[in-house]
Amino acid sequence: MTLSGAIAGAEPISTNDDNVVPPEYNPVWSKWESLGGELTEGVAVSSWAPNRLDCFAVGANRTLQHKWFDGSWHDWEDLGGELYSAPAAVSWDSNRIDIFAIGKDKSLQHKWYDGSWHDWESLGGELTEGVAVSSWAPNRLDCFAVGANRTLQHKWFDGSWHDWEDLGGELYSAPAAVSWDSNRIDIVAIGKDKSMQHKWFDGSWHGWENLGGELTEGVAISSWEPHRLDCFAVGNDYQTLHHKWYDGSSWHDWICRGGKLYSAPTAVSWESHRIDIFAIGNNTSMDHKWYGQ
Repeated sequence: MTLSGAIAGAEPISTNDDNVVPPEYNPVWSKWESLGGELTEGVAVSSWAPNRLDCFAVGANRTLQHKWFDGSWHDWEDLGGELYSAPAAVSWDSNRIDIFAIGKDKSLQHKWYDGSWHDWESLGGELTEGVAVSSWAPNRLDCFAVGANRTLQHKWFDGSWHDWEDLGGELYSAPAAVSWDSNRIDIVAIGKDKSMQHKWFDGSWHGWENLGGELTEGVAISSWEPHRLDCFAVGNDYQTLHHKWYDGSSWHDWICRGGKLYSAPTAVSWESHRIDIFAIGNNTSMDHKWYGQ
């Protein structure tokens, strides 16, 4: 598999994608590929550099499993823990990864890598679904999860950890989060009517908005540049991936991207016009699809 350059077996974008790209750029959607594993929950992905991908999921023994790409894919490794939700991951510097998940006591668990892996720590909370994480600057982490009352809970680190705050909503999936600028966070999740709900922070929190869709699992979000958002979720049509995006001026309609998925997707963008998407497929392995040149 090649992560840069021409992609064998890739599918040209359809004419109804409405993606606006430079004339010399010819982005394509790849076909789905299987990357193995025996997974029960997940997936999370982060990237600290071009052509670097770190993927995480929960294995059959409820421990954190890790697989990474640095020019070639490495075998799965077991990073321990006792996890009761899909993980979330973010990279805010080279050789830095922060991982979060819900533990058996419903608290937020945190593990990080800064050249070596550190032990799990508990950050409290009474959580029922989650977790999402974003970072808009070095040493800044914003974590989100669904609380016992189905509202969005927020905890953040800016040199020290702050207490949980309730951001409202009525959520029926784990949230997803991305930061594309300083003091900017975009949150998406599935609401009670199975549509995608969106909330954002740009110095203050804005109210929830409904972005439609008929979704059964999700949601993932990535951004390859300021004001660009790509959102993904599993639709109600045979567990396929659905895609909706914002290009700085308007939201585009949902489009089906195929596949047969058995978990919420996750997505990351490590370069302009590049998106990598992962989810658990129908044989408990991790499936991968990407968009780029």
